[in-house]
Amino acid sequence: MISGSYDVIVIGAGHAGMEAGLAAARLGCRTLLATLSLDNIAFMPCNPSVGGSAKGQLVGEIDALGGQMGISADATAIQMRLLNTGKGYAVHSLRAQSDKPRYHVYMKKVAEHQENLDVKQLMIDRLLIERGQVVGVEAETGETFEAKTVILCTGTYLRGKIVFGAVHYASGPNGMRSAEHLSASLLAAGVELRRFKTGTPARVDRRSLDFSKMQIQYGDEVVRNFSYISDITRRDQVPCWLTYTNPRTHAIIRENLERSGMFNGLVEGVGPRYCPSIESKLIRFKDKDRHQLFLEPEGLDTTEMYVQGMSSALPAAVQLAFMQTISGLEHVRMMRPGYAIDYDCLDPLQLKSSLEHKRISGLFSAGQSNGTSGYEEAAAQGLLAGINAARKVQGKDPLVLGRNEAYIGVLIDDLVTKGTDEPYRMMTSRAEYRLLLRQDNGDLRLTEKGRAIGLVSDERWERFTAKRSEIERALHGLATTFVSPTEENNEKLRRLGTEPLKTGVPLATLLKRSGMTYAKLRDCFVLPDVSPVAQEQAEIQCKYEGYIQKQEQAVAKALRLETKRIPTDFDYASLRELSGEAREKLQKVRPDSLGQASRISGVSPADVGVLLIALEARRRKEADAPGR
Repeated sequence: MISGSYDVIVIGAGHAGMEAGLAAARLGCRTLLATLSLDNIAFMPCNPSVGGSAKGQLVGEIDALGGQMGISADATAIQMRLLNTGKGYAVHSLRAQSDKPRYHVYMKKVAEHQENLDVKQLMIDRLLIERGQVVGVEAETGETFEAKTVILCTGTYLRGKIVFGAVHYASGPNGMRSAEHLSASLLAAGVELRRFKTGTPARVDRRSLDFSKMQIQYGDEVVRNFSYISDITRRDQVPCWLTYTNPRTHAIIRENLERSGMFNGLVEGVGPRYCPSIESKLIRFKDKDRHQLFLEPEGLDTTEMYVQGMSSALPAAVQLAFMQTISGLEHVRMMRPGYAIDYDCLDPLQLKSSLEHKRISGLFSAGQSNGTSGYEEAAAQGLLAGINAARKVQGKDPLVLGRNEAYIGVLIDDLVTKGTDEPYRMMTSRAEYRLLLRQDNGDLRLTEKGRAIGLVSDERWERFTAKRSEIERALHGLATTFVSPTEENNEKLRRLGTEPLKTGVPLATLLKRSGMTYAKLRDCFVLPDVSPVAQEQAEIQCKYEGYIQKQEQAVAKALRLETKRIPTDFDYASLRELSGEAREKLQKVRPDSLGQASRISGVSPADVGVLLIALEARRRKEADAPGR
């Protein structure tokens, strides 16, 4: 029974599925968004937040390309903070505390009102493939839906298993259904699966907490937004609270370690190194006598609070007991216990840079299905998978972002080139060009690309070009306005608290001085009156000019390898000069370019040299072939 035909079918409506479905539909493809539950759309199963270190950059990039996460996060945020402000601009990252129920409701409304997008509550049991090409899916209802492309965005729901203490049962997060049959269909199709694990802490009743014993954590006074088309200028900031574990807490946990699902054999999957359970923290950091915890509100209309930093798979009674040893939580009431969750996911080395499967045409995958951790990583992949599925249907080349263009490019390249043996988390240290990939310039880097592929609306484009013109006016004024060392000018500089001039300089040079701002210079000299955002951009580009130029030179050097493409039929096995490990890894990954080949673990600079020579020999042979 064929119940519908689509250009794109998205399996799963979490953060990856939402971006994938919206992108494909907005690009004109008839799209089906299939979810286990309509009450699960864009649900936050773990912490009630969007953004954070490196993750905030991902959200800004999603927004610049025409995605949805940033707009929805702005509309439902109950606190915003810019992190790492004591460090350089390269690591500044925006983070929002979200109203979890409202975020889901907001996103559900967006999906339901999106043209070209059908949203259905369906359990997908089978992937339908003919001659290496995906042709549709089959639901548990017996309905079949035809498709030209399918995007897997199954998150932690593929054979999901909840574990805490001796309790274990098949389930997705928060008691949702798990997909029990789709894994078998994927395996039968030749898709390689692995088992990963993640976890979440307890939720506690706000009314049972003593905040007078905790440190309050306010949001920023300056109102910021992820999306540059968000017009929110006022936001009532709801605080979070900081407290710490102590030796009594640790004693209870250590006494019960063998009862944890992490250590009693019930958890099968590999967990995230950068977001460990409290049990793992005590084992890995034995010398620490305390660990910090953040109490974060789940929303404005609920008393549930999230205990950030306390992920656990211990029995529920033990979780309650150790929490009641913590300052401010002595009388805590637990509303939901923490748990670990095991789930199936793909080995991302099976995917192309477009996120399409290498052997199954039309099958794409995104999000935690690819072994990542976090809403933002999922949404970023979902957006690119949705774009590329649509472009495949339309006969267009895929959009692939370089490591020098976006954190999204770093994320996807890491996955499809290096793979991952644990849930992958985006960090600023993963981006070698992070000074170019800042939180503040995502729109300047990517809006043109979003416009070219068709996701950036006329309104968004007009606002972007106006902002860009403002920045260009500010930079032009700084570069072309010269200040001579007259007594009048030097007196102005003294009043600004900086050294007088001995020779004439442009205002751009003065702006590089410590403590100098665009606004200070504008008040004393002739400069265009531009918005605070344009002023900040002018300051960053002037103050970091030398460092930015160095990174741009490094990018230009690296791109020379990226432009040397490797044919898809290249025979690595024939190159005996390659190391055995390099041959094996290259054969599995089948990189698109020498640049990608150089980033594969086990491929040495010497191996890259061998490839370079072999490619040049192949090029010459083809050029000398008869008929050329």
